[in-house]
Amino acid sequence: MLMALAAKDEVVSIDWLADHYGISRNHLAKVAQELVAAGYVASLRGRGGGLRLARPPAEINVGEVVRRLENLTGFVACMGGKENCAIDGVCGLKPALAGAIDAFLTHLDQFDLAQITASKSRLLRQLNPEEA
Repeated sequence: MLMALAAKDEVVSIDWLADHYGISRNHLAKVAQELVAAGYVASLRGRGGGLRLARPPAEINVGEVVRRLENLTGFVACMGGKENCAIDGVCGLKPALAGAIDAFLTHLDQFDLAQITASKSRLLRQLNPEEA
C-alpha cells in the first residue's frame, strides 16, 4: 500500500488498491487503519476521498514501518514468551533467531520509501497493465 501511494503520488481509494493488487478490500481497510494510526498514511473522507501518504516518501523508513506494524517477537512461539519450552535456557535457536531478526531490521533501516519506489513508472505499469 505504501509503495502504491508513493508511486501514484495522489489520493488513492482502497477499491483501487484492492483491484490492482488483487487483495481483499477488507484486508486493505485494516492495513490502512494501521498505517493511518501509525502516521504513515492520511485518510481523506468525502467525495474524492481516499488515502495518501502523510509524509514524504523519503521520510518513511522501511525498518521503522516493519518494527511498528509487524510482530516479530512471535516469529517462533518461544520468542513471544507465550509457550513454556522444555529446553528453555539451553536452546540456541532463540538467540540465533533474535540475531537474524536484528540483522534483517538493521538492513531494512538503510532504505526509505522513496528509494524502494524509485522506479515509479515501472511500478505503476505493473499495477496498471491495461493503462500502459
